[in-house]
Amino acid sequence: MTLYFTKEHEWLRVEGETAIVGITKHAAEELGELVFVETRDAGTVVQAGESIAVVESVKAASDIYAPVDGEVLDNNPQLSDDPARVSSDPEGEGWIVKFRLSNPGQLESLMDADAYAAFIA
Repeated sequence: MTLYFTKEHEWLRVEGETAIVGITKHAAEELGELVFVETRDAGTVVQAGESIAVVESVKAASDIYAPVDGEVLDNNPQLSDDPARVSSDPEGEGWIVKFRLSNPGQLESLMDADAYAAFIA
């Protein structure tokens, strides 16, 4: 399992050819408590940089972007009843979508945990 981060404050946990995506703790703190999460449907093919979800807080609505190319496999079913789970556990149970990587070489352009920490410092 390898963890990557984007400049748009998404994290990506890679397990083989599958990736789980969510927002970082930093992003969750900036947004505040989420009240709504909408994701792309399973089977949707996305390119890096395309919106894969929209999260809405009492402060703002924000797009969540695909860090790399892939196909949406699933979304977090717990978020429909409890969108605040993203706020309370953004890098764990608050994951947003799972998808199949179509170009694993794109992972090289993402940040590791140390680089992300320096980026938000």
